[in-house]
Amino acid sequence: MSTTLVFGASGQLGQCLAHVARERGTAGLLFLAEEQANILNPEGLAALFAEHHPAYVINCAAYTAVDKAEDDVDLARRINRDGVENLARLCGEHGSTLIQISTDFVFAGAGNQPLVETDETAPLGIYGLTKLEGEQVIPGLTERYFTLRTSWLYSEFAGNFVKTMRKLGRERDELRVIWDQVGTPTYAIDLAGVILGIIESGSTAYGLYHYSNEGLTSWYDFATAIFELSGIAVKTTPIRTSEYPTKAVRPPFSVMDKTKIKDALGVAIPHWRASLQTCVERLAAVE
Repeated sequence: MSTTLVFGASGQLGQCLAHVARERGTAGLLFLAEEQANILNPEGLAALFAEHHPAYVINCAAYTAVDKAEDDVDLARRINRDGVENLARLCGEHGSTLIQISTDFVFAGAGNQPLVETDETAPLGIYGLTKLEGEQVIPGLTERYFTLRTSWLYSEFAGNFVKTMRKLGRERDELRVIWDQVGTPTYAIDLAGVILGIIESGSTAYGLYHYSNEGLTSWYDFATAIFELSGIAVKTTPIRTSEYPTKAVRPPFSVMDKTKIKDALGVAIPHWRASLQTCVERLAAVE
């Protein structure tokens, strides 16, 4: 049986991968938390590759604290670029296929048309810049890779916008939420299913892809939908980004076109609201 190494297994997407793998009965995945396998430790990584000879490597490890990254540039770059370089080099040496997760934050988001993989990148902050640097280092080290850019991840696992809004909506009388940033929420369970589908299919359509759920929304409308589907009554007021200043600048429009992944990999993508309803129902079932 071939082995798949999953790095960053304790994070949100790593937990979703474990959940979906259990549901599907998918075997051969070795889930490695940071304390078990640090992507910044080349010697430790080399030992893991030598022991397991992985057919696939899924990198869920990342520095994702968007605002903190503005002051923590060196660590963000080490994790988001250097760690990816370490994995890509070993994948090239061992003939393993790397599945790397990237972000819509590689774009400036100045337009109003869905972004395709070949559109110009222009990150507005350190997080997006270091994730882009991670993308760019891969092709020079291995031809066998899938880089998946995604956006606005949420799920039943770890901390995320959906869980935070449900908590705050029950605690407060009013919430102010940004309406002039537009993108697409992505249910991390759906993304995990796509990743496992790539492995199960044995596809060799390597390259860079966009994946999020279908449709588009603002953070304000996303929050409103969360409250509606959760049965939470809270006054929600739309505000501009300028009314909620943050250390890092976010792209105002980061809706991604998914035509390439649908055509090349045969991926069926649910609408964001349908997936949100599934997530809310699962959260309610365990509360």
